Amino acid sequence: QVQLIESGGGLVQAGDSLRLSCAASGRTISRYTMGWFRQAPGKEREFVATIKWSNSTTYYADSMKGRFTISGDNALNTVYLQMNSLKPEDTAVYYCAADTMGRYGANSQRQYQYWGQGTQVTVSS
Repeated sequence: QVQLIESGGGLVQAGDSLRLSCAASGRTISRYTMGWFRQAPGKEREFVATIKWSNSTTYYADSMKGRFTISGDNALNTVYLQMNSLKPEDTAVYYCAADTMGRYGANSQRQYQYWGQGTQVTVSS
């Protein structure tokens, strides 16, 4: 079992930045792929970014490129999502997820076996 705990969400203004964290415990994630998804009110959950832990290869949804950066800290078993120039449309619950198969570019929810509880990000205009 892998436990994922997100943190770092909150209420910010448009143009601000936030860094979300996802701490993994229970198993080493060295062979996993870690991803971030988000779900806005009334919308389906969508893919944001992913990082293949073994070689730090990243992959982003096209709409997230340029403003969002995913990274990881091996020593802390933690993955981050740096979000810059936030917009009201970025308002959503952000979820961290783990793909135990370690696939590159895993952008489907079905490819992930473990999920965190989510952290709310609200961007005011």
